[in-house]
Amino acid sequence: MTTPADYLQLAGKPVLVMGIANRKSVAYHTAKVLQNAGANVIVSVHSEERIAGVKKLLGEETTVFVCDVEQQDQIDALAKSVSEVTDQLHGIVHSIAFADYSGGWLPFNETPREAFLQAVNISCFSLTAVSQAMKDILDPEQGSVVTVSISSTRMAAENYGYMAPVKAALDSSVAFLAKSFSMFSKVRFNAVCPGLLKTASSAGIPGYVDSFLFAEKATLRKEAVQTQEVADAIAFLLSPRSSGINSQGLVLDAGMSTNYFDKTIVSDVE
Repeated sequence: MTTPADYLQLAGKPVLVMGIANRKSVAYHTAKVLQNAGANVIVSVHSEERIAGVKKLLGEETTVFVCDVEQQDQIDALAKSVSEVTDQLHGIVHSIAFADYSGGWLPFNETPREAFLQAVNISCFSLTAVSQAMKDILDPEQGSVVTVSISSTRMAAENYGYMAPVKAALDSSVAFLAKSFSMFSKVRFNAVCPGLLKTASSAGIPGYVDSFLFAEKATLRKEAVQTQEVADAIAFLLSPRSSGINSQGLVLDAGMSTNYFDKTIVSDVE
């Protein structure tokens, strides 16, 4: 039995990918998967300085817009720009997160108000703001929006700090957006929830390497989740092949959450 060349059924479909920073980004890997599937990838980056880098990674012909999601006028301008290059948008990949760790590690109870609210605005509320702005051009029958969360927002990792509560708000937003959009469309909202990844942004989290190494040991396969695996899952959730999945968080942790009492881990503390 052969697999259809267009198994994901994304050929020719316009998809907006937000959040490409560099070659290690989840958004970059996702954009490549989508390109390979024949999708029409439209990219949104945070600043003008990133346009050249994205075009170098994805091809000079790639349509790239600039949008700082902290600014509502830029989100509105992005929606207008996207509508000028496509009549109907099949999907959105929201791979945007930011937390200001420049002050170093602080206990959660000492989280600065400004830092927390900025992280909520960029990492969480931007999903709602962008979805609302794109509402009229999202495919009402097969549209799909996918965001990037984390494998568990209940695991109180001290070095991850206030980003876990922010991601918890993002997870909840997925459910509420799915419900509200269902009043007038069949647009789906889902999240991929990966375990610890090697990305440029994660490198800025204090103590992340130690946490990553532990997480890798805790997986059933003794190998950390790969960014490519996350990108593949995103592409599936964008695809009509996942049409029955809505308002969900797809956990990709290589079995870590079932393996905390692995004998090799337990023996290390004996």
